[in-house]
Amino acid sequence: MASEGLSPMGAYDSIDMGDRLQVKRITVKPGAQLSLQMHHHRAEHWIVVKGTAVVTNGDQEILLTENQSTYIPIGVVHRLENPGKFDLELIEVHSGGYLGEDDIVRFEDTYGRA
Repeated sequence: MASEGLSPMGAYDSIDMGDRLQVKRITVKPGAQLSLQMHHHRAEHWIVVKGTAVVTNGDQEILLTENQSTYIPIGVVHRLENPGKFDLELIEVHSGGYLGEDDIVRFEDTYGRA
């Protein structure tokens, strides 16, 4: 499957999409991180498939390894980082009434998108 989204931090593929559901496979390069962000209309579940993730989930910082997961409720500030030396691969499940990519409020972004 070809990557749908590429950025300096990695890539993602959309695996499935439904009325209130979207599933993505995300790859984060070693040392890279996603922006500190939140969503008004969707919650997210992150499941680590390969590698190690540091997750900011509200006021918590969580270390996740393979087969571990976290739930990010609607409106909670969050970030994903790869502290490892190898690619981080995870499955991201969006659920909610609106799943558009424009439902992202960025607070900090290493790549100038905030």
